[in-house]
Amino acid sequence: MSATYKTSESKREEFRKYLEKEGVLDSLTKILVCLYEEPEKPINALDFLKQHLHGGSPESNDVETLRLELQELRTKHEAVVSENEVLKAKLQEYETPAEEKEAES
Repeated sequence: MSATYKTSESKREEFRKYLEKEGVLDSLTKILVCLYEEPEKPINALDFLKQHLHGGSPESNDVETLRLELQELRTKHEAVVSENEVLKAKLQEYETPAEEKEAES
């Protein structure tokens, strides 16, 4: 039984060293310290951890820039769709007389 305990203990130590080497322990410690120092504790601590593990929420400037870009692209898309409809109508006008001329021949 003591051999099993030592094997289990050595595996744990090996895993701990791995986590330390990869910076996982340091990152988790920093996030937990942030949570501890948070004056108003979040309703969902797990969401807090997830958010901070993923690098936090996007910067508000980034969000605003993306919102503006999205609006600009939507406006351009509407203009292109509208232009496409006009061009389809013009094409239809030119195709119809050509078909009528062929039918007359």
